[in-house]
Order: sequence, then structure tokens, then C-alpha cells
Amino acid sequence: MGFWKSLFSSADAPSATKSMSIALESVEGASDRGSHVYFSTDREIDLYELEELCSAVGWSRRPLRKVKKAIQHSFLVVTMWEQRGTQRRLIGFSRATSDHAFNATIWDVVVHPDFQSQGFGKALMKHIIKKLRSEDISNITLFADPQVVDFYRRLGFMSDPEGIKGMFWYPD
Repeated sequence: MGFWKSLFSSADAPSATKSMSIALESVEGASDRGSHVYFSTDREIDLYELEELCSAVGWSRRPLRKVKKAIQHSFLVVTMWEQRGTQRRLIGFSRATSDHAFNATIWDVVVHPDFQSQGFGKALMKHIIKKLRSEDISNITLFADPQVVDFYRRLGFMSDPEGIKGMFWYPD
């Protein structure tokens, strides 16, 4: 629970800017790349670049008009960028929906395969959770595919402790 405790006890206020430079040099391999990695909450994202990122991890294509709408209607959007000289590359993405008071659900967490297993996913999750907590959101949920459940468990997420199962409705 140290991960969550560090988020809840943090007294520093979030940056008022849309982009935030985060020192990820402590993340294994970040400084070895000769680049700078930073987060942004700017929603002006090249949807084709986002689609390439999602494709790189094996996600199926989604209609760009729906992706754009999902981003526009999200409570929070966090992107992670690698800056190498004048070149900038989208390497991570996540978003959250919320009732703006109590609850938020994190969606579409994706980190480029070149940056996986090096702490970048953990940094992305820590950043989005910290932003949600700064908005006084206390109940943060997500849905995880079986192959990434352990990743989220290591970050302090747990299955519903009361054993309540989520329910879903899908069109026929």
C-alpha cells in the first residue's frame, strides 16, 4: 500500500500548465535513451499517432471519430511523450471519466512496447491517480485484461473486496 499512501499524503499542488515535465531519470533506462520524457494533459492529440500507439500494443482499430469523442468527453486525459531534440513521440496515453465528485474510472492505459517493463507505465498511472486525487476524487476504478491484472495489483488496485461483480450490457 506504499504506492497509494504516497499519493494520498502528497502535499504538492498540481501544475496549472497543460504540460508537465516530470523527472523520469530515476525510471530505469530513461536517461540512457538520450531523451526527455514528460506528461501532458493537453487534449489536442494527433489521433493517427494515438492509433499507431494502440496498434503497437495489439489493440484493434477503433473509429477515429469515436476516439475523438471519448477524449473530448473524458474528465482527464494524460499523455506521455518522449522528446528527442526537436522530435516528439507519443509513448503513453490514459484517460479517466468521472462524476466530478466521488468516482473516476481509468480507461485506455497504453504504453509503447519500447517503454514497457521500465517503470514508465507505473509513472503514467501514478501521474493520472495523483491528478484525480488533486480533484478530490477518492474512488478510482479501472477494468483490466487478464494479462495486466498483476501490473495493477502491484500499484495497489485490488479486486472488489466485497466480491461484487461488475455487470455489463452490450447491444445484440
